[in-house]
Amino acid sequence: MGRGYIVEESVEKYLTNLSAAAGSCETGLFIGQCSAQRDFVVLAVQTPHRETEGATEGKRTPSSLDSIDVEWVAEHARQVSRMLPGGVSILGLFLIAPPEVSKEAQNTLKKFVFAVDKSLSKNKLWDLSEDDVTERITLHICSKTRKAICRTFDVKDPKCSAKPADWRYQSGISSSWPLITCNVQLDLQIPVTSENVDGSIKDQLRTWAKQIEAALCLINGKAVTDDSELLSGPKKGTKASQQQSFKAQILVSAEDTDASQMSSAVVHECSGSVCVRGTVHCRAYIHTNKPKTRHAAQALKRDVMNTVFSRVEMLLEDLLMSEGDLACGQQDLPRRVFAPIFGSGLSVCDYIFPDESTADVAERFKEMLGFDVSEREMDIGVEAPTCCSVLGVEDGCDEATDNVPMQSSAETVPKKEAAIQYAAGVVVAAAVALLATVTSLLYLTD
Repeated sequence: MGRGYIVEESVEKYLTNLSAAAGSCETGLFIGQCSAQRDFVVLAVQTPHRETEGATEGKRTPSSLDSIDVEWVAEHARQVSRMLPGGVSILGLFLIAPPEVSKEAQNTLKKFVFAVDKSLSKNKLWDLSEDDVTERITLHICSKTRKAICRTFDVKDPKCSAKPADWRYQSGISSSWPLITCNVQLDLQIPVTSENVDGSIKDQLRTWAKQIEAALCLINGKAVTDDSELLSGPKKGTKASQQQSFKAQILVSAEDTDASQMSSAVVHECSGSVCVRGTVHCRAYIHTNKPKTRHAAQALKRDVMNTVFSRVEMLLEDLLMSEGDLACGQQDLPRRVFAPIFGSGLSVCDYIFPDESTADVAERFKEMLGFDVSEREMDIGVEAPTCCSVLGVEDGCDEATDNVPMQSSAETVPKKEAAIQYAAGVVVAAAVALLATVTSLLYLTD
């Protein structure tokens, strides 16, 4: 028997109402959470139609699936992944296609799954652990008969074959998922070179990410241990309809760093430095199937790493689109905004720049995730309007600097999304173009 999937009933209604035009295909993503025993699918999201000059929908041929843009599907997944909190991820894809191409559907879905995984892996600062599930779900639906075929592929095995999966619908599966929150303070100085700005930033952020992964995590003031249960004690008797909230701290110290990272001074040959300073709000959700505190801590830490990386990436993308320059004075980075998913206990996020309105955010939620959210429903107060900013230029990084580990700490408390038209991989070109002749300071500030 294959891997089991518990699917929110709203997903069934969504797929039933979603139809493809005669002779055409529709694709989309499944969003949810993995666990050791089974996976939980809480949301299905259709891939937006790509707007190309002179293109018409009627040109999709019924005899082949080659007309589907794989890069576009992967890019949509990359954009959506930025909007997901800790513990929630893209679990797979669906394809609605006419019966004429049913024999080709599984090979097409396998190609999509591996393309999406490759796109998402490029933006991860963390490595998979032994607990991570690498099987991804695919659902092929015949547009005429509505018959569905559910299969999984192991994305870590390029030669894998499709495996059957158990697909069952259930209501309210995420309504009582515990919420873990924290605020993380950052003070990172990243040396960069004009020849490889993007690589310099990512390498240093990966070093910092390892410190976050190794950091001490406290949940409700108690240290996380391998086998302790998150919902232990009297909390197990709490009604399933009630969502529990936990406050966390992530504590990093110099002693947590590898000995190989420690020295009194190091000379960096670079043309400038990027400094990330300030406070970001992070949150994660964990399923209620006997969750462990270590799984909650891992989900929260990954949210910390993802949101910091996303903001740095989106700033460069935004400056490329607007032909701006990091050296032109103070600029605010995007701040995080959350919105609830109707009928669940979960929220998704977006990033808003100072020159944007909540209406812009609502439009992106509609485009990327396919649901309407009013401005009144958005939680825009989790981060201060000036939580992040870019301040000027600093030259001459090629002097001895203390190689003190980049610090990060958290308080126990409790944003512009790049448009989907941005090409995947634009960060590299943006960074080189923007910083090839100057050096920049990037601050995340309160």
